[in-house]
Amino acid sequence: MNMGVTTARSQLCLKRLLDEPQDNLPKCKVARLSPQPPATGLSPCLLPSSPAPKPNQSPSKVGKYLLFERIEGEETYRAEHSLTKQQYTCQVLPLRGYQERLAAYTRIGRHDNICPLLDVVIEQGSVYVFLPGHHGDMHAYLRSRKRLGEEEAGHLFAQMLNAVMHCHQHGVVLRDLKLRKFVFTDKYRTRLALLGLNDCVLLHGNHVDDSLTDRHGCPAYVSPELLTSGKGSYSGRAADIWSLGVSLYTMLIGRYPFQDTQPAALFAKIRRGTFSLPDWLSPQAKCLIGCMLRKSPAERLEASELLMHPWLTNPCTPHQDIHKTHHSSPKTQQHKHKDDDQVVPTWTEKKQ
Repeated sequence: MNMGVTTARSQLCLKRLLDEPQDNLPKCKVARLSPQPPATGLSPCLLPSSPAPKPNQSPSKVGKYLLFERIEGEETYRAEHSLTKQQYTCQVLPLRGYQERLAAYTRIGRHDNICPLLDVVIEQGSVYVFLPGHHGDMHAYLRSRKRLGEEEAGHLFAQMLNAVMHCHQHGVVLRDLKLRKFVFTDKYRTRLALLGLNDCVLLHGNHVDDSLTDRHGCPAYVSPELLTSGKGSYSGRAADIWSLGVSLYTMLIGRYPFQDTQPAALFAKIRRGTFSLPDWLSPQAKCLIGCMLRKSPAERLEASELLMHPWLTNPCTPHQDIHKTHHSSPKTQQHKHKDDDQVVPTWTEKKQ
């Protein structure tokens, strides 16, 4: 099937869905962060939202598509067109409030580092959003690589920044940003794209005011201001930048800057905003991380400013051995736990 024809048809389908009256559709409920540990001991963002399909279970049929195994830790499935055998990624959304979630695709238009919406199917009380197939996400890639060299990390992080900058410039705040949201669009794993806008918030008016009040996000990536008491507002864009800072730190060092098996202890560390950087990291990389992981939201650079940072515009090879691991640094050694919980976890590994 021609991709251009598919995309054009999908845009017409999306326009029809967005134009449908939604007076009878209640607004979607937004998940809120809680300092209380979940019953299973897993971080809320890593919990499966529904029982995972069994490995030998037959694929489900949704419209013209077949849904296969669910992607780890997400309500996202590998999908295939039943006739053309073209590969897709399918995200399942609740029917409530789906139009506002999908409206972000219309607002931002096409971008090389954002996966386009290809088709939408409404069936059995759920909305099935079909996006391009991919070659794995950054979270899984980093687990296999342990950590990335600065040259590779810079190449990939610039693409992540470009996607976020484009969304921010079009009045879209992404909120639940994390490594798992970025997927490789080529088999060589050199090109990244943001997968899914279903957690985003659309800003209204002139897009200058990005004040949000809900607390939503993955605990390991959440910014300090979201953890303060009360219901005060915070800058959505600045919160996204903090999450990007956590992402770059993890890509370069191989562990989260703030981590603990107990959510309350994790949130206390994030509120303090204190983190360590290994000596072998280049000064420019340390500087860029520091430009994002600033406790005060007003002091964080915007995405467009970060793209002009010398570490991205004039990359240089670190003077230290690029093959050294983070375990060789005394600063990181003192934070190493017996169960190695500082390493980027899978959602099934976290234990109390």
